Amino acid sequence: MDFLALNMALCLTLISGPVTPQRGFQRSGIEGRLYLIGGNRMPGPPRRNNDTAHHDNTSRRPAREGPGIKGTICVFELTNDRQVTRKGTSPYCEAVHTKLIRQVDTDDKGNFRIPLPPGTYSVFTRKNNLYYASRRDEKNNIAPVTVVPGKWTRVDYSVESDQKAYY
Repeated sequence: MDFLALNMALCLTLISGPVTPQRGFQRSGIEGRLYLIGGNRMPGPPRRNNDTAHHDNTSRRPAREGPGIKGTICVFELTNDRQVTRKGTSPYCEAVHTKLIRQVDTDDKGNFRIPLPPGTYSVFTRKNNLYYASRRDEKNNIAPVTVVPGKWTRVDYSVESDQKAYY
């Protein structure tokens, strides 16, 4: 694509907002894993491994190593905190008032891969009719994820088990 065509495509994208994924669009997007956390998340004293003299400096696995779970990942246009309807004072949302771009179910191990055109999106997990995302940026955009041309952006999301995590 020559520079003029690329510049025109960029201008059209900026004017029209995020582009809906095109058929066959497989060069960029987000990929990651949905995993479960729960139970004791407190750090502990170093423990001695009985097999070697090596000391483990932490008594808990990093959260990203929790068991992967089946779930639903929802990608919306970049969404600000003012563009959702919260369920009371909880972190859960009953409604997201921006355009849903893609929704996928993870595999049994929590893995997912979502082709998306370059842009910045908000990514939520969904349970029943509620949406969840805990991260915010400095402008109160919810769980922003930026997809760059030709790259897969890695994002991992945790969900709490029915046995609440405690720290």
